[in-house]
Amino acid sequence: MLHNLRKLFSPHGITPPATGAPTIALAEVLRHNWLELWYQPKIDLRSKRLAGAEALARARHPQFGLLGPGAFLPGAGEADMRALTEQVIITALRDWSDFAEDGMSVLISVNTPVSALIKLPIANIIRKHRPKSSSWPGLILEVTEDEIMQDIAKANEVAEALRACNCHFALDDFGAGYSSLGRLQQLPFSELKIDRSYVSNCHTDRINAGLCEIIVELGQRFGLKTVAEGIENVYEYHKLQGLGCDIGQGYLFSKPLSKDAFIDTALKRLVTRHDDTDGRALGLHTGA
Repeated sequence: MLHNLRKLFSPHGITPPATGAPTIALAEVLRHNWLELWYQPKIDLRSKRLAGAEALARARHPQFGLLGPGAFLPGAGEADMRALTEQVIITALRDWSDFAEDGMSVLISVNTPVSALIKLPIANIIRKHRPKSSSWPGLILEVTEDEIMQDIAKANEVAEALRACNCHFALDDFGAGYSSLGRLQQLPFSELKIDRSYVSNCHTDRINAGLCEIIVELGQRFGLKTVAEGIENVYEYHKLQGLGCDIGQGYLFSKPLSKDAFIDTALKRLVTRHDDTDGRALGLHTGA
């Protein structure tokens, strides 16, 4: 579980704490309401417009400032982990309303451990806290391939309840697990996220390029959107765009942004079409 929660509260945009760096208890973060979400844009690779955002957890400590998950996640108990997952979902739903006030109906993705799906009443939580606006596009819950394969029946049961709330699953780090295609047909997903290890240098690495192509084609055959993680240069972007990948995220477009910075950046740059004729074309790097 801890491995997947480290993924859930990704350190993108935050320098991992060095030896001797401040650490705090997750229970303290929750008790004092220090949690905040930062958002990494997801970009439509064809239109180059904002397609959504992935929510990533941070802690705003009154003395130490902004802390990444390495400062508050290690050593946390399972009950605190579930409480954190619930709070992340509630915060993402609340933040969506702030985005909407500025004219952005952002489809937010939240990494969710399968253990939280099983032990938390996720559908009830979403029904209680979801925005009332008719323009709310729903919520994407990202789960890892290796975890979800452990209980496909439960995953389908939860997915059925979530569909009524306009929420769907994305299969995160696809290709890093060991699922057979036959078993994948049983899974209730709307997105496949291509693992960064395959995206890296896909414009020059023939093996990675081939793997990305297979995953994109698989997504098309299953009627799923494909999302490439960790795009860092324009060459990877062009390669994935040429393969027909739908959505990308990574430092080429933007580091994770605070809520206010995300709104400001999106209004000024992400919703405007960009020319991609050179390496600066998709330079949307505003952020901490």
